[in-house]
Amino acid sequence: MTRLAAAAAALALLAALPAPALAEFQLTILHTNDFHSRIEPVNKYDSTCVGKDLAEGACFGGSARLATAIRERRAAHPDALLVDGGDQFQGSLFYNHYKGEVAAEMMTALGYDAMTVGNHEFDDGPEVLRAFIARVGFPILLANADVSAEPQLAGAVKPSVVVEKGGQKIGLVGLSPADTAELASPGPNVTFSDPESALKREIAALTEAGVDKIVVLSHSGYTVDQRIAATVPGIDVIVGGHSHTLLSNTDDKAEGPYPTWITGPDGTRVPIVQAYAYGRFLGELQVTFDDAGTVTAAAGAPVVMDAGIAEDETLKARIADLAKPLEAIRSEVVAATSAPIDGSRETCRVAACEMGVLVADAMLARTAAQGVTIAIQNGGGLRASIDAGEVTMGEVLTVLPFQNTVATLGLTGADVVAALEGGVARVEEGAGRFPQVAGLRYTWTRAAKPGEGRIRKVEVRDGETWVPIDPAKVYLVVTNNYMRGGGDGYSVFAKKAIDPYDFGPNLEDVVVAYMKADGASYTPHVDDRITEEK
Repeated sequence: MTRLAAAAAALALLAALPAPALAEFQLTILHTNDFHSRIEPVNKYDSTCVGKDLAEGACFGGSARLATAIRERRAAHPDALLVDGGDQFQGSLFYNHYKGEVAAEMMTALGYDAMTVGNHEFDDGPEVLRAFIARVGFPILLANADVSAEPQLAGAVKPSVVVEKGGQKIGLVGLSPADTAELASPGPNVTFSDPESALKREIAALTEAGVDKIVVLSHSGYTVDQRIAATVPGIDVIVGGHSHTLLSNTDDKAEGPYPTWITGPDGTRVPIVQAYAYGRFLGELQVTFDDAGTVTAAAGAPVVMDAGIAEDETLKARIADLAKPLEAIRSEVVAATSAPIDGSRETCRVAACEMGVLVADAMLARTAAQGVTIAIQNGGGLRASIDAGEVTMGEVLTVLPFQNTVATLGLTGADVVAALEGGVARVEEGAGRFPQVAGLRYTWTRAAKPGEGRIRKVEVRDGETWVPIDPAKVYLVVTNNYMRGGGDGYSVFAKKAIDPYDFGPNLEDVVVAYMKADGASYTPHVDDRITEEK
């Protein structure tokens, strides 16, 4: 047989053999998001777990419990990727006292591989974020912002990074809300942009470097994540945050399945995951890639961090030491409530809620002697509920952790209506700007487009009656200093304010004084001050 004939015979034999299966790679992604400084376990209201709940083991989360769960999952999957979807900062006395120092210590102890910057990482400006970055040993990511003009952050945050797991290169890209400048305090030197162009740029760069597995850490919200999955090619997985969304295939309170699958512009299917907030869950997603780096399967669940998972004793002892300086503040009993006060995100960002009524009424009561007749508080400024019985300062500060001051200003009736219009413009996204009010009542609808007549009717109190708001009349309004400065989309407060004053008493002190004003337990309630027209 000639050499040519032998080669032909060999090729024929190879052709007759079954094609080899493409190599598969499985990646375990462990993920958290919107932890909000819940270093200690929380109760069912997402406040610090104390008293009876603590004694009965009715607690969730906390860094020590997460440490145990992560260690157990890594024992089963040694090459697991551990990432965070942003907003480690803000929400408890640990942050108020230590800023980002304790968050950095806990995340380092848990062994995170990367984190994206959330909007709350900017609450105290670039300096505090830079100090946090300096303390952690893993990359902090942010692609859709230009930080080159900010000395504290230039070179400190990265748009993307490549990590190696199981011998494979994984590209990670970080996103923060495009409106972070409205939501926090990044300063004048940081410019945010829409995530789509930033993602396309970073995915192109990673692909050029030979990386074919792209995981996006997106602190953008569930709605935006679905949009970018459908419009940006090259995304393999999105690990989300910002909207505090529970995704699950078994929990009837979930907003969608875990993972949520979206078809991308190139025809590939992109799994999206998110794990609620406050450390109550550890998300675990098993992703299968084919030899070309395409996702062929993804499955998993958010694992509840309940008493069935023991707290790591070493970390628990360290947290107890860190908590000692906080005890005097949070253990002080400052008021009482006859029933739980609902401050849940699910209620306060779509309708009148008990906590919104309390805070708005408290602000109005404090400033009524100055002639103030209207109070407006953003629902996103209310960060927890309070259970029945004694109320401690620690609980109040968990609800109102931002150290805001009471601010007053004059606004025309037309500008009040414009503020409310903006406040309901992004309710479908669960945005924190939803207006909780006192001294006025309004009717709104989702039937109209955002910013185009969602506010149907606004009335103000006139003695014991309600009258239509007068567009030309100047009303005195009370809010918090964050909103007065244009935060949460309330630019009308910054641009149209008449004789503003931003330096009133701290909001938490005003609420405490109101709750105990008559010497009896406060009774939570809601009324018809906010009506949604179907």
